[in-house]
Amino acid sequence: MAEVSLKARGRSRSREFKVAKMFALALLLGSSTAFVFQSAGPSTTTTTTTLGATKAETVELAEANPDLLGKTLGFWDPLGALDTSFWGIGNEATIGYLRHAEIKHGRVAMAAFLGFCAQSTPP
Repeated sequence: MAEVSLKARGRSRSREFKVAKMFALALLLGSSTAFVFQSAGPSTTTTTTTLGATKAETVELAEANPDLLGKTLGFWDPLGALDTSFWGIGNEATIGYLRHAEIKHGRVAMAAFLGFCAQSTPP
C-alpha cells in the first residue's frame, strides 16, 4: 500500500512540474512578443508620428484652451523644447516624443499615487 501511494505521489508531482513548466513557457513566450521587430508596411512611407504636430498646431491648441489658465497663460514653453530636434528626428517627431513621454509619465504618476493610497490605508 505504501508503494502505491509513493508512486501516485511521484506521478502527481511529475504532473505538477509539467504544468508549471508549461505555464512558465507560456508566460515567457507571451512576453517575448514585445521584443519582436515590426516590419514597416507599404503605408508607412511618411515620417510623421501619430502624436506628432507642428509648433503652430501646438500653439493654436494651447491658446484655444477655454479655462482660466489657458486664457491667461496661453502657450508657454520656457525651455524652447518645441524648437529643438532630439536625436535628429525632426521637429514634428520631437513634439510627438514629448507628448508620448508626458502621457507615459502621467500614467506612472497615477499608478504611484494609487500605490501610495493602498499602502496608507489601514488593514
